[in-house]
Amino acid sequence: MSLDRWVVIGLVCCVVSAAAQERRITHKELPAAVAATIDHETKGATIKGFTTEREHGRTTYEAETIVNGHSRDIEVAQDGTLNEVEEEVSFASLPAKVQQSLQAKAKDGKITKVESLTRHGKLVAFEAGIMRNGKHGEIQVGPDGGTLAHEE
Repeated sequence: MSLDRWVVIGLVCCVVSAAAQERRITHKELPAAVAATIDHETKGATIKGFTTEREHGRTTYEAETIVNGHSRDIEVAQDGTLNEVEEEVSFASLPAKVQQSLQAKAKDGKITKVESLTRHGKLVAFEAGIMRNGKHGEIQVGPDGGTLAHEE
């Protein structure tokens, strides 16, 4: 393959990866509708920071928070719609079927953190961070512990 092709391939890869990068912002940079939703959803929380991301032609905003000692991150659409909530939950609080499914998927890995994923007010999955052979990874199961048709 010629050097020119490698340069083009490299540039395309850079453009694709740059297209979905998060950018840290301040509360003052949030659109009014987004700020209103975030302010409502984060009452009593410790705010760790805000980010914005443009992907597939749409801009979203995220607030990273700590509530009662656990993480709770929210994603808000540009019009102020609450898209997603990722909230840390204790493994012990999960239904038995969800615990079993996560343990089965983790295999010999250690589950380090579990989050519930809620989209537009509906629980869609549980996601667990795992450590296996010194490497971090993530696994997901459905709200009932079943296999997901696609990753959330």
